[in-house]
Amino acid sequence: MKKDIRFFIKLFLATFYLSAFTIGGGYVMIPLMRKKFVEEFHWIEGDEMLDLVAIAQSAPGAIAINAAIIIGYRLAGLFGAIVTVAGAVMPPLIILSAVSIAYTIFRDSATVQFVLRGMQAGVAAIILDVVISLISEAIKEKRVLPFIIMLCAFVAAFIFRINVIFVILASGVAGVLVKKHWKLEKRGKKL
Repeated sequence: MKKDIRFFIKLFLATFYLSAFTIGGGYVMIPLMRKKFVEEFHWIEGDEMLDLVAIAQSAPGAIAINAAIIIGYRLAGLFGAIVTVAGAVMPPLIILSAVSIAYTIFRDSATVQFVLRGMQAGVAAIILDVVISLISEAIKEKRVLPFIIMLCAFVAAFIFRINVIFVILASGVAGVLVKKHWKLEKRGKKL
């Protein structure tokens, strides 16, 4: 991929568009980034995108900004990271500036309240879509262990109320072990 001015404009507009139309935070933006950069542009492989998202989730700060930094850096180095961060930050900055001017009108508007409730339902649907697509990919590829890890992480965090930090660390260790197992399994098949 040629990294000229058109590439950087496309990169900026992609992150700007994703950020402008993503309601619900970084967890909603991540699957949209995956669709844009993996499925539409083919700039990143699917497995690599999952790795980049895992890094973005484990780093301190907003996940959408972390993901934009990591993806931009992966695609075009430091300048790519600056471009994607600018694209990800500008829409919320513009929207919040406009909302802050007319805050009392928005706060008291029943229509705005109904719109926000509708958006919450949409956010839940998008997150559920991501979970279902991850599960279906694991099943298609006959990867039972990632499915089990995901299910155990959900049970640990949601039912047993285990601190999310410990769930993430345990899932990371389990993921490393699974990846090593797959590499050993592939080597065994080639020999």
